[in-house]
Amino acid sequence: MAKPLTDGERRKQISVRGLAGLGDVAEVRKSFNRHLHFTLVKDRNVATRRDYYLALAHTVRDHLVGRWIRTQQHYYERDPKRIYYLSLEFYMGRTLQNTMVNLGLQNACDEAIYQLGLDLEELEEIEEDAGLGNGGLGRLAACFLDSMATLGLAAYGYGIRYEFGIFNQKIVNGWQVEEADDWLRYGNPWEKARPEYMLPVHFYGRVEHSPEGVCWLDTQVVLAMPYDTPVPGYKNDTVNTMRLWSAKAPNDFKLHDFNVGGYIEAVLDRNLAENISRVLYPNDNFFEGKELRLKQEYFVVAATLQDIIRRFKSSKFGCRDPVRTSFETFPDKVAIQLNDTHPALAIPELMRILVDVEKVDWDKAWEITRKTCAYTNHTVLPEALERWPVSMFEKLLPRHLEIVYAINQRHLDHVAALFPGDVDRLRRMSVIEEGDCKRINMAHLCVIGSHAVNGVARIHSEIVKQSVFKDFYELEPEKFQNKTNGITPRRWLLLCNPGLADIIVERIGEGFLTDLSQLKKLLQLLSDEALIRDVAQVKQENKVKFSAFLEKEYGVKVNPSSMFDVHVKRIHEYKRQLLNCLHVVTLYNRIKKDPAQAFVPRTVMIGGKAAPGYHMAKMIIKLVTSIGDVVNHDPVVGDRLKVIFLENYRVSLAEKVIPAADLSQQISTAGTEASGTGNMKFMLNGALTIGTMDGANVEMAEEAGAENLFIFGLRVEDVEALDQKGYNAWEYYDSLPELRQAVDQISSGFFSPREPDCFKGVVDMLLNHDRFKVFADYEAYMECQARVDQLYRNPKEWTKKVIRNIACSGKFSSDRTIMEYARDIWGVEPSALKTPPPSLPRD
Repeated sequence: MAKPLTDGERRKQISVRGLAGLGDVAEVRKSFNRHLHFTLVKDRNVATRRDYYLALAHTVRDHLVGRWIRTQQHYYERDPKRIYYLSLEFYMGRTLQNTMVNLGLQNACDEAIYQLGLDLEELEEIEEDAGLGNGGLGRLAACFLDSMATLGLAAYGYGIRYEFGIFNQKIVNGWQVEEADDWLRYGNPWEKARPEYMLPVHFYGRVEHSPEGVCWLDTQVVLAMPYDTPVPGYKNDTVNTMRLWSAKAPNDFKLHDFNVGGYIEAVLDRNLAENISRVLYPNDNFFEGKELRLKQEYFVVAATLQDIIRRFKSSKFGCRDPVRTSFETFPDKVAIQLNDTHPALAIPELMRILVDVEKVDWDKAWEITRKTCAYTNHTVLPEALERWPVSMFEKLLPRHLEIVYAINQRHLDHVAALFPGDVDRLRRMSVIEEGDCKRINMAHLCVIGSHAVNGVARIHSEIVKQSVFKDFYELEPEKFQNKTNGITPRRWLLLCNPGLADIIVERIGEGFLTDLSQLKKLLQLLSDEALIRDVAQVKQENKVKFSAFLEKEYGVKVNPSSMFDVHVKRIHEYKRQLLNCLHVVTLYNRIKKDPAQAFVPRTVMIGGKAAPGYHMAKMIIKLVTSIGDVVNHDPVVGDRLKVIFLENYRVSLAEKVIPAADLSQQISTAGTEASGTGNMKFMLNGALTIGTMDGANVEMAEEAGAENLFIFGLRVEDVEALDQKGYNAWEYYDSLPELRQAVDQISSGFFSPREPDCFKGVVDMLLNHDRFKVFADYEAYMECQARVDQLYRNPKEWTKKVIRNIACSGKFSSDRTIMEYARDIWGVEPSALKTPPPSLPRD
């Protein structure tokens, strides 16, 4: 087979990446050499690979700075309504290539670096991922920032600059081992510290009520130091800001506490304050009620709100005073979007500032707060809902507890007036949950304190209205909306799959990159032989390239002509990696039973991190690696079946594996996955989906036609009916011989001969307390996988379905999602206005 073009060679043929004009190339080379010489090497003779990477990063950054300053100046002059996206997670991945793509610099840089005898792709691999997120929620925030900048919205991402992001995953003897992610070890060329905007954040203390008002006294102060990262829009000269806060101890920290001679200890204790921004909590869809986490949540909210109010007061436009004094117009100038309940404290904190500090009366302050805030719900799993113990809350944030009680009292008075005598409804709708440990239900606080509440896919938003927040929906139905998630086509097509992007541009032009619905134009070319050939060829090249990567990085050899069957996401029982395992074991058994039969060769790749404290998730990883150990070394199987666990799945690995996938597994129990966004990435990159009617899969099937996905299994209604009846796993075990064989093998130690009892706990869960009904979908899943094999045997028909899926994926752009947020929730219109480029003189 012909060796595929390298990405570098291919880039030279690609118009979308910006033509490499000779002037641009010369300019990049000059700038690169200047950075290499002056900012890095200085007194060293020899440059390292990292020096080259940093020189390029600084060169590209230089192109951002003028646009960044101009954009912010532009906002100050126009004074538009500003959007503040508050999130405890921003899963950004790498920045270099994304910046080159969005600035149209990729070809110029590629050519310049090539002329200097270096390889751009090799330099890109040196950059650490910014892993400041766990999974979907944090990656969604990153895609949203890209879309908001591309749509010209005056938007800001606010979060925490964790010193350690999501842990690095090592697999040792088949088990997950966590390693600290010291991503800042070599510095971060993309951030700019802004010490001039440092702000105090208060904790603990006591509250004093007097005729003059309320005072929060004797607090501990931690300083919030902002670090700004530029967020460039796609070829529109807009550069927005992501501002992440880092915790600093004040210089007098603990030194005024009578400690005679305790000076050294006092300085060492600065660590306690600075621990707030030390590490990302590694839980996905699980609430762990730790005080440090509550501190993180208040820290980001308190610093951000001070910043928002400073910016509101000092804005120049339509205001005679040097500063605004009235908060009447606050909701017309500020929108705060809460990414899940993690930043819910923004509601009582804004109330505290308005009432205690700015002396606005309560009812007015509450009206302003509600008009300003909106809440996005991301999960219906009860174990994920944040419920903080009142005792912890009272110690850490005494004034906020009073405010929450006051909000709740007024809310319950309102409900009681509408539903007299319905005490059970009052109990269900209270922000305070009574019981042995009184708790604050943060989701209830968000719903009450927001003017809009949205789910993240149509089916999820219906579940939100009909079960999770049913009582609240009955009270204010107009508040509840749907905003189906999306992904940025810049990172998730143009950047990660240049070959596919190029053949699309050849057919329909490049307008689809900012209006993904234009992919629909490909529907007219479904039978175009050349397109079918090109799409299949690009997929094959991506598979060959990923195979080479697997061999180089992990020493695993895979057959690039096998079906790449990919299941990558956080490891969780509800995502049902175990169902995939049962399919693999059954396939293995069928090959062993009848080795002469013709099988469609498969390489099954499963990847994802397990929360360190989630025992079952760690057992699932061990099961996958154990099955792989047996299957991959069985000579009877050969290369018809391989099982690979993809170690340390993260954004930069997703960018490699997704373009190479043939089959995308999205097999959560119906009603559990709020949306999913990986599903959309695979669809856009030419994989077919096997999945349940859950999350955004429902809308993907609607867009492409259900017959163009492999849909199987229980629907939400069936799951509910089965719950009513009572799910009994043993019925399936007893009546399905292939299932029984697979389960018995796992249980008996066939896949763990050295520890025969290793997976007894997993099987016990599946048989006796499986909340996610793995066995109930086994039969339908096996039949559906047989249909997958059947279609894969006909490459042309397979590729036609692939093209139809790509053509129908336009709805799933985060540009569309953000446009809906802007119009329906934030009350702003996306601006087609290009920011004047820095080269133009200002008026």
